[in-house]
Amino acid sequence: MITVAGIDCGTNSIRLMIASMDNDGLHVIVPRIMRVVRLGEGVDVHHAFSSAALSRVYEAIDEFAEIIDHHHVDYVRFVATSATRDAKNRHEFESYIYERLGIYPDVISGEEEARLSFLGATSVLDMNKFEAPYLVVDLGGGSTELVLGDAQNPSQIEAAYSMNIGSVRMSERYHLEDAPQEDAISAAIEDIDGNITRAATTVPLHKVRTIIGVSGTVTTMSAIAIGQTEYHQESIDGTIIEIDDVDAVNNRVVRMSRVERDTLSVVHPGRRDVIGAGALVWSRVLKNISDCVEADGGHITSYVASEHGLLDGIVLDLATRKYAEISA
Repeated sequence: MITVAGIDCGTNSIRLMIASMDNDGLHVIVPRIMRVVRLGEGVDVHHAFSSAALSRVYEAIDEFAEIIDHHHVDYVRFVATSATRDAKNRHEFESYIYERLGIYPDVISGEEEARLSFLGATSVLDMNKFEAPYLVVDLGGGSTELVLGDAQNPSQIEAAYSMNIGSVRMSERYHLEDAPQEDAISAAIEDIDGNITRAATTVPLHKVRTIIGVSGTVTTMSAIAIGQTEYHQESIDGTIIEIDDVDAVNNRVVRMSRVERDTLSVVHPGRRDVIGAGALVWSRVLKNISDCVEADGGHITSYVASEHGLLDGIVLDLATRKYAEISA
C-alpha cells in the first residue's frame, strides 16, 4: 500500500486530498480541504504575485504540510495552474513550496490540466447513465478547460483546450465584482465568446452529448438553481441541472451588487466578489455548446454538476503511477 497527497493550487483557491492505494484501488483518507487564497489577485494586470497573495497561500501550504506529515504520505504532487503560468515572480513561490514540502510544483499546461480534470470528473460518476461523447468543463479562477473524451478510456481524450477566461480574471478585467454596467457585461461576453469560438476550432463542440461541469463556480450556481439556501455537497454532486434554470440564475447573479451577493449564503464568502464573472462565463459556455450541438442537428438541455475534477485527477493519476512502479 502507498499513501499519496495531491495539492491543486489554482487562481482562487488551494485544495488538498490524501488517499491510499492498494490492490483494491483508491481509498480517500483526507477528503478535499479547500482554502480560498486568491493567489491570482492582480496577475492578469501585473503578471506577478502580490506579497499579500503569497502570504495567504503560504499560510495554507504550512497547514497542508502539517497534515501531510501527520499521515506519513509517501508521495506528494503539487500542481499549479493558470495564475502560476502567468506570474513572472513564480520562482519565489516555487522555492517556498520546496522548502516546506520537499518538492517543486508542477506548473502544468492547460492541456494537462484538462486531462487530469477529465480523469477526476469521470472516475466517480456512473458514466453508463450518460451519453458519450462527454465534455468536462473546468471553470477556474484564471482559466477554463474544455476536454472532450470517452470515459471508458480517460487517458486518451479526443480534444482539449484551455481558455484564459475564469472568474477572477474576468472579474478584474471587466470590473464585474459589484453591480456591473451593461456595457462591461457586453464587453466581457464578447471576450468570452471569442475564446469559445477559438476553442471550438480544436474541440468539436457539436459532438458533445453530455456536459460535466466542475469547479466551485459551477457547483455554486447549480446549488442556487435548485433552490439551496445552504450548500450541501451531497445534493449537488452528480445532479442533472437544466440549462435554462441555471441560465436564469447566472444572468441574475452577474448583475447583483456585492451587498446582494453577500445575502447568498450558498456562496462561499471568498468567492462572492468573483461569482458574478464566473456565472457569466458559465452562462456563455453553456449557450455556445448548446448552439453548436443544435447547429449539428443535436439537442442538449442539461448538464451534470460534479464535485470532482482536477484534484481527484491529480490524486488518482499519482497513486496509479506510483503503485504500478512499486508493483512492477
